[in-house]
Amino acid sequence: MSQALYRKWRPQTFNDVIGQEHITRTLQNSVIGDRVGHAYLFCGPRGTGKTTTARLLAKAVNCLHDDPAARPCNQCHICIAINDGRFLDLIEIDAASNTGVDDIRDLRDKINFSPNEGRFKVYIIDEVHMLSTAAFNALLKTLEEPPLHVKFVLATTEEHKVPVTIKSRCQQFNFRLLTEAEIRQRLEWMAGKEGLTIEPEAVALIARQGAGSLRDAESLLDQLVMAPGETITADRTRKVLGVASNTAVIQLTNAWLDGDGAKGLSVIYEALSTGTDARQFCRQMVSYLRQLLLVKAAGEDVVLEVTDEERAEMTAQAQRSSRQRLIAAVKAFNEAAMKPAGSWQPQLPLEIAFLELLPAEPIAALPPTAVPATAPLPPPVEKETAVAPLPEPEPEPEPVVETAVSALKKTETVELTLAAATSHWRELVNQAGRHNKNMPALLNMGKPLAIEGNTIVVGFDYPIFKDKFDNTAGAPQLLGDIYTDLLGTHCLVRAVVTSEYAVPVSETEFRALADELGGVVESADSAD
Repeated sequence: MSQALYRKWRPQTFNDVIGQEHITRTLQNSVIGDRVGHAYLFCGPRGTGKTTTARLLAKAVNCLHDDPAARPCNQCHICIAINDGRFLDLIEIDAASNTGVDDIRDLRDKINFSPNEGRFKVYIIDEVHMLSTAAFNALLKTLEEPPLHVKFVLATTEEHKVPVTIKSRCQQFNFRLLTEAEIRQRLEWMAGKEGLTIEPEAVALIARQGAGSLRDAESLLDQLVMAPGETITADRTRKVLGVASNTAVIQLTNAWLDGDGAKGLSVIYEALSTGTDARQFCRQMVSYLRQLLLVKAAGEDVVLEVTDEERAEMTAQAQRSSRQRLIAAVKAFNEAAMKPAGSWQPQLPLEIAFLELLPAEPIAALPPTAVPATAPLPPPVEKETAVAPLPEPEPEPEPVVETAVSALKKTETVELTLAAATSHWRELVNQAGRHNKNMPALLNMGKPLAIEGNTIVVGFDYPIFKDKFDNTAGAPQLLGDIYTDLLGTHCLVRAVVTSEYAVPVSETEFRALADELGGVVESADSAD
């Protein structure tokens, strides 16, 4: 029967535990000196070796080897029984499933029975922070003064939820996250044991994706295992894990530093079209921008696990931004990474985070051919008059050349409709992009919503886009001028949040509703 890699290659001695030498060395010295405590509290992130170390301690205190320094030996029948999961004196309790006070009372009643075959009965209570308050209180006295043949090991990922009264009765050890180098070394060793062929870049991607958790990294490697003889490539690893390439991360960072919204959105689109997960892209941006922030703050003294070429590029990027901008970027992408993945547009938090970081640019002036909303009056047309004009008959009126003012007055008679504004929306977006390259990406998040007199109401689904539009200097004026030119009537534009705007009912719809209700509804103009 096949077994998960993290279970198959679980450390069997203290020396096999990776990255927790400060803990394993202390426990090993306690076993050698026969000074093992009665209760331990193992705290730390998931996948860092808490349960594994607890089992090693249970083996060590019951091992039959003559030399205490060689315990656990993995050769005596007790060590073999523990490895096979059939040692009756090792009791593992999942506190997430046994949270009540009755479960702890049952444990307390059975604890006085002597061990079956070992020297000690070892109770491992995993995720101990899940116990109820009553269960913790029931455990207190037993945990403080257990029988001599009992050892407790409590494990938790949320140390702050464990009561102080419990902590004071235990020896506490804090497990740390592993470095990428430590995880990479373990993965290479495991791949060699399994006979896997894997590219170094793929190993680095898995180690980075593990985020300090060795078990997570081992599970990812297990997910990538292929048929014998095939190579686990970096490209396949990216597709399976949904991570973007380093090139995409660097390109998006450069687009942000350049203030190039079109380029940044293009990078995001290309990355997502190749299978990159949007939240994972956000996490990669957080990690990369954090490194830039460290370079900005500490310069050459900062320790980074990157090549010399990557460090040189990161140094150049860090010099192009201030520390405050880098901090804001890290916060924006980190918040986007924490958004739920169930949205019908999963890429939206990533796009919003990027667009929020772009500086607001002033709107370029309209070309001279366009008719501005407030056109200045042209000079009056001078007409020749006779020296002694007769009172009658009146002279024939001469044809007057149509001026900008007369054209504007003429256009005011054209009816402004929502259908017309909607049909010209795409053309308006394209024209706005010629004046501000960031406008198309913003306007694509909105649409014409209603008509109020000569004002076109543009609705945005999210307040952030509406605020971005309002804070872009000259944006309403630009759109109004473009609509005036496209629709042939004087137009104004204002932005609203779609969910906060009540669309007005037209007079035709109002009369239809009144007829349907038998004339009960009065017109808004006639009602008091």
